[in-house]
Order: sequence, then structure tokens, then C-alpha cells
Amino acid sequence: MAEVRSLHGVTTAEIFSDGLENLDKIESVALALKWKDGTVTAGSSTADPATLALLVLALDNYQRHLLSLMSGDEE
Repeated sequence: MAEVRSLHGVTTAEIFSDGLENLDKIESVALALKWKDGTVTAGSSTADPATLALLVLALDNYQRHLLSLMSGDEE
């Protein structure tokens, strides 16, 4: 399973700067944008559907783990 690291509190410029500095290490990109009008757009680069599915599963697992920690139900 993929390792998920939080980007909470990181600015958009920092995210893109880090990406540009590490282009040779990036396999694909998945991105969601929340616009000021409340609209959300999402997309991905050249990732195949199976890779994107694994990304979604990894993020879901990470979120469930965080929620269990917040509720005091440590696994």
C-alpha cells in the first residue's frame, strides 16, 4: 500500500515547488481543487485506473486511521 503523508497546512506554492524539485521521483499526479465558489474539480495525469484505485484505497485507509485516533478507538 502507498505511504500517505499529510499536506495539511502546506501552501499551494510549496506543493508545486516540491513537485518541480522532485520530478524524477514522481510517477503520476492526482489532484483536486476547491475553488472559492465552492466548486471542486479533480483529475489525474498518466496514472492508469488500477494505480488511481490504489491511491483512493490508501487515502481512505489513512483517513479511517486518523478518525479512529481522533475518536480514541486506537487500533
